[in-house]
Amino acid sequence: MGSAPVSRAEQRRRTQDRILAAARRLFAEHGYDRTTIRAIATEAKTDPGLIMRYFESKEKLFARVAVVDRHEPLGGTPEQVAELLLAALSAKITAEPVDALAALRSMFAHPEAAKEVREAMLAEQRQAAEVIPEEDADLRTGLIGALTLGTVIARYLLGLDGLRDAPPDRIIALLRPSFHSIVHGDPEPDPRERSQGDR
Repeated sequence: MGSAPVSRAEQRRRTQDRILAAARRLFAEHGYDRTTIRAIATEAKTDPGLIMRYFESKEKLFARVAVVDRHEPLGGTPEQVAELLLAALSAKITAEPVDALAALRSMFAHPEAAKEVREAMLAEQRQAAEVIPEEDADLRTGLIGALTLGTVIARYLLGLDGLRDAPPDRIIALLRPSFHSIVHGDPEPDPRERSQGDR
């Protein structure tokens, strides 16, 4: 008895997955400039026209690869949101994110690619802001993004002392109070103001 026929939607999903996997490999190995749509199509065993139909441009495909998809949708209490964001950071610093780092290197040299990555990151930031119902949610999700990106860059691209070789659990433990404070919107009072009030 033969296997059930694959639906058109499933065929499309499989093709997109092959394209994304091929793009990740080639962008990581050759960088943005030297990776062509034709090379990605050959690697993915598909047609270049399909890549353009699904992803519109090389820049948009690069952005899909560069911005790591969140495995779990954001939602829940502020505590749960903070822990989901910490888990996402933990995944990035536990195993070196080769694709994302290759993308970051390319971004510095190719403004057109950087623009698309920025748009994709902003979309993620807006999604996070929707579950933090406060007037400065954009600011706070932006700070979380900056902490995440800065930690990854400092650990892998800059190799800063201490951070480069620190156990991921230790890094997350030190950042946990900051993530929770930012998500909750509970800033620490300025100690100068406190000392003036004590006079």
